[in-house]
Amino acid sequence: MIIQLIDLWENVRVALDGLVANKLRSALTMLGIIIGVAAVIALMSIGSGAQAEITGQINSMGTNMVIVMPMSFGRGSVGGGKGGSLGLTMNDVDALADPNNVSGAELIVTQFDGNGQLIYGDTNLNATVSGVTPEYLTLYELELAQGEFIDEDHVARRSKVVVLGDTIAEELFGDFDPLGQTIKIVGSSGHRVSLAVMGVLESQGDSMMNNVDASVFVPISTAQTKLFNARNAVGALMVSRINVMAKSEELVDITEEQIENTLREEHDLLADEDVDFGILNQADLLETVATVTDTLTVFLGAIAGISLLVGGIGIMNIMLVSVTERTREIGLRKAVGARKGDILLQFLMEAVILSFLGGLLGIGLGLGLAALVNLTGIFSPVVTGGSITLAVGFSLVIGLFFGIYPANQAAKLNPIEALRYE
Repeated sequence: MIIQLIDLWENVRVALDGLVANKLRSALTMLGIIIGVAAVIALMSIGSGAQAEITGQINSMGTNMVIVMPMSFGRGSVGGGKGGSLGLTMNDVDALADPNNVSGAELIVTQFDGNGQLIYGDTNLNATVSGVTPEYLTLYELELAQGEFIDEDHVARRSKVVVLGDTIAEELFGDFDPLGQTIKIVGSSGHRVSLAVMGVLESQGDSMMNNVDASVFVPISTAQTKLFNARNAVGALMVSRINVMAKSEELVDITEEQIENTLREEHDLLADEDVDFGILNQADLLETVATVTDTLTVFLGAIAGISLLVGGIGIMNIMLVSVTERTREIGLRKAVGARKGDILLQFLMEAVILSFLGGLLGIGLGLGLAALVNLTGIFSPVVTGGSITLAVGFSLVIGLFFGIYPANQAAKLNPIEALRYE
């Protein structure tokens, strides 16, 4: 055993001497492996970071949130009951708010969203206009930077007031105090509606379901009747989304079932008919996100793996050149007693060491790239031990695989012909 370890160390030493003797060539050969390993680590960490970021956003919504949307946004399939889909309406909201129908619900918050053109002075920009109720502030745990939020009186009176997201307030007013100022919003009706600014929200950051900073908020009744045409074919006021907060995480499934039963009754749908609404809960969102991001991460890793294959081809190419250059050395070693296995191991060791060193340098480069992405502030890449192990392990396999052929060619050389080689 000791003799075998000594022989192995001797092969490692000889391989290192050979690589050091041709520093530039060795460095250029390792470049493909370095780039490949760095790309695998960086791209997989970006994919994992994106998954963590999105998962965090979903979790921030609360573990007992259920979202109801028209048509098949959630688990429901596209379809409709008798006469086709009329969307979600305020009548549906009232039915869900009845504790006799949905006993598991603690809070029900509805909204109507549309795209509007905001005008203030010479500034003109497009933004999401969300018609909401006062409970929206509580549901999403929003904070006011200044002013007040929409209350029940504003909803009842269809008041022409607006609360601005942080980004919108800055783009429209800059350092000027927006409270009490009047902006105009052009909705789908095409009319310019003047609204008084009554509040500005603290910066919230991006979210999967709503970008608060780039939105403005008005009473839902104002959005439905003054800014947008929110009536369906039978004249009922429609909503874009119904947010239901269950009393506890354990009651989410029961609440979801109660919501579906209530809406089926409201929409006159039989048990075997497709629903014309969709229901999403946090588990659904997390499962969907995990599936998509896992696929994306694997795809990114596979693309980066192509660089490793290219690097492996480079190793095989340079090892074949090395065999040709050292033909006389091989013949001399065989003449003094080196076996075929010794020659094979020597050249195979050189290929593996090239891959291993390239892998180590690639780890450093990959971590550096992940750190650069982190500095952008978009999200934080998550570097996992698994991605590092995968990248370096794959690089070693590449070195071993592409080193076998050149090593075998060297081992098969006839010692007499090798000594005659010029």
